[in-house]
Amino acid sequence: MQKLKRSTNSKQEIPTSSLPDIIFMLLFFFMVTTVLRETDILVENKLPKATQLQKLEKSSLVSYVYIGKPKQTSKYGTEPRIQANDVLVQPQQIPQFIAVEKDKIDEVERDKLTVSLRVDEQSKMGLVSDVKQELRRANALKINYSSLSK
Repeated sequence: MQKLKRSTNSKQEIPTSSLPDIIFMLLFFFMVTTVLRETDILVENKLPKATQLQKLEKSSLVSYVYIGKPKQTSKYGTEPRIQANDVLVQPQQIPQFIAVEKDKIDEVERDKLTVSLRVDEQSKMGLVSDVKQELRRANALKINYSSLSK
């Protein structure tokens, strides 16, 4: 009998022709889904320290209001100011800000909107109480004070 020889000259290379396409798809995916920064903070914001903290459940239902001295004192002065999103506002403009924030979320969850006050520890309480009064007028009754842990 005759023995048959098997030829094993086949090459087993991995095809790399589609590799650049896959890399660019991943690059575009991460570029689209990554959020770098939502707002530029225009006021000084050194938060006070607290001992008992509680984390908020849904961060998508939280709107932030910053209160503190402006970082650019030559442009905005040295008095404490209110920042809502990327804009410095007056206390009378807070209801308009709340209306815009409520329009961004679903109608079912509008009553669950929480306003988080990020107040600089050197700010006066008078401005904070003015903001709280305007939040009451805008029917934004869930208020949170942001702080750091000790």
